[in-house]
Amino acid sequence: MPLLLVVPGGALRPSDRACSEIAADDDCFPLSFGLDGRAVLITGAGGGIGRALVAAFAAAGARVSGADRSADLMTDLALEHRLSFDLTDAAAARDAVAALEKAGAAPDVLISNAGFTRGETLGDVDADVFASELATNLTGAFHIAAPAIESMARRGGGAVVFISSVNALAHYGNPAYSAAKAGLVAYARAVAVERGVAGVRANVVCPGSVRTAAWDHRLEKAPDLLDRVLPHYPLGRMVVPEEVAKAALFLASDLASGITGTVLPVDAGLTAGNLRFVRDVIQGA
Repeated sequence: MPLLLVVPGGALRPSDRACSEIAADDDCFPLSFGLDGRAVLITGAGGGIGRALVAAFAAAGARVSGADRSADLMTDLALEHRLSFDLTDAAAARDAVAALEKAGAAPDVLISNAGFTRGETLGDVDADVFASELATNLTGAFHIAAPAIESMARRGGGAVVFISSVNALAHYGNPAYSAAKAGLVAYARAVAVERGVAGVRANVVCPGSVRTAAWDHRLEKAPDLLDRVLPHYPLGRMVVPEEVAKAALFLASDLASGITGTVLPVDAGLTAGNLRFVRDVIQGA
């Protein structure tokens, strides 16, 4: 993309480092994601966000491989390769990357999406719960990312997108999960800084509440829950899995070639500020 300089008269011209011809729109402002034929590995592929990620990258022309704890979760997905293993098993994760390399599908892009939580408040979190949630959400992400990043660096570069959470940015419950997801942000920045010289980019998407099947158990207990939740969101709604997938697609693509070490909330405005406070305190005063 060219660097544009303002010159007398308000005209714009490309700098010396710009595209050779500013009129060459396809070169300066590519409209494609540049993912045609690239190998993409998506963890947690069988879940709600995972399925949207698979669909998004496949639509962009990528060769998509999926990983999840059970192959049964991925049987109906259009995947080049299906990998079933436990992310808490470091050797299994490394073997999965090696298997993709051997199959000619070494990941050019990794979307680290797998995660779970059950301990919703501090009262629900003991040592075992804390260890379990960090093992999958943080350590498990490291187990798959580390060998994938090594592979990318050997081959000239790649992109990693970690699916974290707004819980990494402020407290919305689920304290062990939040600690793990905050750790992902720090790890992604370490990768961005230390592996950028090898051409590896690392970024983070932080979804807010996403309307997936994971919300069903809450709604069964409290059918009016959405009426109480949605007023916290400036857009008046939750995001859907496809919106999270689009953000990850952008960050993994050539359109984001100069972006690394960043955190992108996809949260319908939740982390922008406290809408309830504005309505109830400021406007209601």
